[in-house]
Amino acid sequence: MEVSRIENLPTPPGIINSIKAGFDMIASHITAILLPLMLNLFLWLGPRLRMNALFDSIKSEVIAIWKAGGVPAEDIQLILSWYETTIPSINLFWLLRTLPIGISSLLFPQQTASTPLGSPLILQVSAVSLVGWIFILNLLGWIGGGLYFRSVAWLAIQDKNNPPIRISRVIVQTVLTSIFWSILSVMILVPVFLVLAVVLQFSPFIANLLVLFLSLVSMWVVVPLFFWPHGIFLRRQNFATAIFSSVQMTRFTLPTSSMFVLTIFLLSVGLNFLWSIPPQDSWMTLVGIFGHSFVTTALLAASFVYYRDMNTWLQAVIEKLRPTAVTKA
Repeated sequence: MEVSRIENLPTPPGIINSIKAGFDMIASHITAILLPLMLNLFLWLGPRLRMNALFDSIKSEVIAIWKAGGVPAEDIQLILSWYETTIPSINLFWLLRTLPIGISSLLFPQQTASTPLGSPLILQVSAVSLVGWIFILNLLGWIGGGLYFRSVAWLAIQDKNNPPIRISRVIVQTVLTSIFWSILSVMILVPVFLVLAVVLQFSPFIANLLVLFLSLVSMWVVVPLFFWPHGIFLRRQNFATAIFSSVQMTRFTLPTSSMFVLTIFLLSVGLNFLWSIPPQDSWMTLVGIFGHSFVTTALLAASFVYYRDMNTWLQAVIEKLRPTAVTKA
């Protein structure tokens, strides 16, 4: 009897079917891509917010401190070379793309390149305004990300009789989730990088093995974090309950859920190379921006579909096996 019940369990939702459903959903509701489309256009054609002038103003003092501290000249030159190639190309408006809840966007690497409208306006931050800019841009990113996730999640909700989750609740839960996600990321990543740095000093081979091991173990952390926001927008949970629901779901579905997350990641990252092929001074970049906005929104919708169907499947399995558990008791 028990074997018969197990054999008659419903089929779990498939990865390909979920992704197909996400693409069909966004194709039928194309306005869902408006927020990533507008953010991409702003990052492409809008002004650049830089901090290289601030760094240049304190560069000589920092070099003097390094020399006084006994830092080798070769190391100082290496740091300066990295600075010259990295800091001037950073656009602080990238902070509008927040994690884990945020509006998807392309990162245009050649920030010094011209656009079809000419050279972009360059804005510089000061020592006083830097913290304020970081706070404002992150806050706007959280609010925009919450509204974006809300609009896409609403498409995946099957019961349209209930009104969408309130905007005020969306903003509060998004901010709380983002803050705790940032704290958790620091708590995990800082010790990991410190351990890797120490091990690398002794044996690069052992460090590579450790990286491989951490990559395999990371799925136990990455997958629950990936589905963390979904409980907020689909099941109206708070940020604390949502992470427990995500952990509970991935506990029973880790192999399939890991493959789903990996598939989403590979599709997103792989296609980003395609969207970035046109030069930034060509209007063909519009094609890449539209493609990126559509695909990333469709993949987000697919993740909501997968989360919804997987939780429905788990509930059906529990209900089907419950009589067996009662009989055994």
